[in-house]
Amino acid sequence: MSSVGAAARPQLRTRIWLEDAVPGHAGVTQAAYCRGYDVAAELMGGARWVDMLFLLLRGEAPDAGQAHLLEALAVLLANPGPRDPAVHAAMCAGSTGSTAAATLMATLAVGAGQLGGAREVHAAVKAWQQLGCDLAGWQAACAARRGAAPGVASIWPHTEHVPGFDPTAPAASPWVGAALERLVALGGGACLQWLLAHRAPLEAAAQAPLAMTGVAAAALADLGFTPDQAEMLHLLLRLPGAAAHALEQQALGPKQFPFFDLDLVNDPLVQEAA
Repeated sequence: MSSVGAAARPQLRTRIWLEDAVPGHAGVTQAAYCRGYDVAAELMGGARWVDMLFLLLRGEAPDAGQAHLLEALAVLLANPGPRDPAVHAAMCAGSTGSTAAATLMATLAVGAGQLGGAREVHAAVKAWQQLGCDLAGWQAACAARRGAAPGVASIWPHTEHVPGFDPTAPAASPWVGAALERLVALGGGACLQWLLAHRAPLEAAAQAPLAMTGVAAAALADLGFTPDQAEMLHLLLRLPGAAAHALEQQALGPKQFPFFDLDLVNDPLVQEAA
């Protein structure tokens, strides 16, 4: 039998992280570096949470403007609120006493989709990459989206609505508009500025009002994140609010779970009363 030398052993291939081991103890870390920065000596106390996020995903430290914009976006997305399906899923899990991991997995599962979820942000950032600030291009893309037939079967089925716009909303949301204006005022780049200036014709082309996913996608495109990176960040940044609401609902219990009023088509109670 031949032995395998140290040089032939599989090596971890990553440009993100480096660890120096304690001499003679390969499993004990002596120092850790993220993208070349000493985590304990340089990043702890010298970098904010959003700096670390940017560094991990983009591979470089953000400048002051990028960090400021990402921090504002993180605050905006931190709590989508109990009306959001992903947060509501966490509240359902919390009210029944589910584990913390199960609660957050419920949030991720519901918040991952193509209608108000992270995959919609992925599609919207991809659209920014392809169309930029070209109004005619966006209008043509909106028209093509509405008339397109389903394509090849995929884990992500074809959607008829334009990513970043809410086909379920009866009118434009003042909250979404206020968030967009604030991000622009806080240093939003070309995508956010152009979206604010051209919101009305874009909503007309999409035949739907702007959604918060559209605002987030424009900000993430301005920050230079790829569609895949933007999708991951959107999932991550919305977890704090889901966790907080789940913990609150866990303390209240299932008997005090909030059920929202719904207008049902062919409601049996209405039919019975009639």
